[in-house]
Amino acid sequence: MAAKEDLSIQPLLDQHRSEAERLLNGMRAVVLLLLAATGAFYSKELPAAVNRVNVLLLVPIFAWTIGQWIAFRGRAQLPRWLTVANPLIDVTWITLLMGGYALAGRVELGLRSPMFLAYFAVLASRPITSSTRLAATTAALAVGEYAALSLGLLLSSETVIAASPVDAAVGHGLSPLDECAKVLLLAVSGCIAVYATAWQARLLRSYHEQARHRELLESALARAQLRSLELQLHPHFLFNTLNTITALLRSDARAAERVVAGLSELLRFSLRGAKEQQVSLERELELLRRYVEIQQFRFSDRLRVDLSVDPRARRALVPSFLLQPLVENSIHHGIAPRASGGSVRVLIEREGDTVLLTVTDDGIGAGAVGRSRRSGDGVSGASGGGVGLGNTRARLRHLYGDAHRFEAGARPEGGFEVHIEIPFRDAAESTSPAILEVVA
Repeated sequence: MAAKEDLSIQPLLDQHRSEAERLLNGMRAVVLLLLAATGAFYSKELPAAVNRVNVLLLVPIFAWTIGQWIAFRGRAQLPRWLTVANPLIDVTWITLLMGGYALAGRVELGLRSPMFLAYFAVLASRPITSSTRLAATTAALAVGEYAALSLGLLLSSETVIAASPVDAAVGHGLSPLDECAKVLLLAVSGCIAVYATAWQARLLRSYHEQARHRELLESALARAQLRSLELQLHPHFLFNTLNTITALLRSDARAAERVVAGLSELLRFSLRGAKEQQVSLERELELLRRYVEIQQFRFSDRLRVDLSVDPRARRALVPSFLLQPLVENSIHHGIAPRASGGSVRVLIEREGDTVLLTVTDDGIGAGAVGRSRRSGDGVSGASGGGVGLGNTRARLRHLYGDAHRFEAGARPEGGFEVHIEIPFRDAAESTSPAILEVVA
């Protein structure tokens, strides 16, 4: 499990380290320019051999710094070999510079040079630019190179060994105790750098883990809320259909039997996709057709339902059980209360990457039944209108977030209209017919 987590977080770590390496490369260029300016300023007072060492070592490392900036400035991420090579080159360059000073001038000049502090700068940058393994390698290289350099110079015949650190401090030779302390200090700093690097990676991994866990919980909650909304629709639809059957039993028993048979087919059809939150428009239209057949048993010639579908929209994915509650809302609140009945029109179009669904009726309108009950602002209402529209509004918000539009209201010429716009998604290209996206 840990290995999988490491792999999942690795690209993010590499990206952060690459960005940090670019920043450090810029800082390296600034430091090298300052060193070059300082060397030029003191060039007349320094031995010629020391000046040659400065030129021989500063020019290549500066060219390396500028060269990598030119070569990789257009890339989103630096190559991994470069982030590995840079700290190793920096450590070796520091060691060579101090060794060059010792050979070109006096031994004390090399080991007492402030360049020793540059090791700590390299180690301090490891947590933000290196893996734990690379940080350990860099620390070991710094300790090993400086220990070898100091030992070699202490064993040189030209080196004056001071009797005590105090004598070495006033310029009378080198103290082995001082050099051992510097190696020990460098080793401790290396251990701290390695630990800090491992800790930083652990923190980032832990944050990534928690964020992923939180995302999964939010997604599960959104699915549960969406499922709860879907479950509200089915009892509402069944209640109204059973009312239709009850009414037909008194007047036309055979018609009631046909409605029961139709209801059975409708439920069988709808339950096949009960777990799916999005279905093809063709399937949704078939569900609507079966529902309308049942309602026409009840209303006969008092109800007319017109369906107009853009062929380009037929392959779209739409929320399951979307159209039936809208048509039911029009029939139950707009057409049923009127003695002369009326018509419901379902228009489905596609404009670019958007699917437009419009359900209109010429019924009694929002004013007669109370606009709040047909506006979809709630999920309750004496006659249930709020369940259909309010539920639809909530489901669309869960599925599409801000990428949808929902409008419901009275028409100026009478009746009621619901207009929905959702993103077009091709059902044929969907790898999962269930849920494509849930916006928490």
